[in-house]
Amino acid sequence: MRIFTALLATVLLLASSQAYSRNDKLMISIQDAFETMDYKNKLDPDIKFYFGEQKHAKVSKSYGVYSTSKKTNAFNKSDEEACRWALLSALITMQKRAINEGGNAVIDIVSYYDRRVSSSETEFECHAGTFMSGVAIQGKVVKLAK
Repeated sequence: MRIFTALLATVLLLASSQAYSRNDKLMISIQDAFETMDYKNKLDPDIKFYFGEQKHAKVSKSYGVYSTSKKTNAFNKSDEEACRWALLSALITMQKRAINEGGNAVIDIVSYYDRRVSSSETEFECHAGTFMSGVAIQGKVVKLAK
C-alpha cells in the first residue's frame, strides 16, 4: 500500500507541475470579443480602437505609442473567456490613456506579448495557463479628424 501511495503522489506531483506550466498561445477573434456585453458596457463609445492596419480617419494629432500587459484569473473560465477579459482590461487601460492625453482613438494596435509584435485586424494573441491568462498590446494614441 505504501508503494502505491508513493507512486500515486509522484504521478500527481508530475501532472500538477505540468498543469502549472501551461502557457498556450491562442489567437482569439477581436470581433467576438467586442460583441460581448462586458465590452459594450465598459468601453467608452467615443474612444475608437483600430487593430493592425485597419482603416481610420486622418490623424490630426498623435500622443505617442503605449503598451500595456494585463493578466486575469483563468480559474473556472474557458480560455477564450479569460482571454477576452484580459483584452478588455488592456483596452480599458488604453482608453484611459487616450482620454488623459486628449485623444479619441487608439490605432495600429498589435499584440505585444513578451515584446514580440503580432499584427492582425481580426485576432489578438493571448497566453492561457491553468490559473492565469494574459494579453499584451501596443497602440498609438491619437486624435482623429472628424
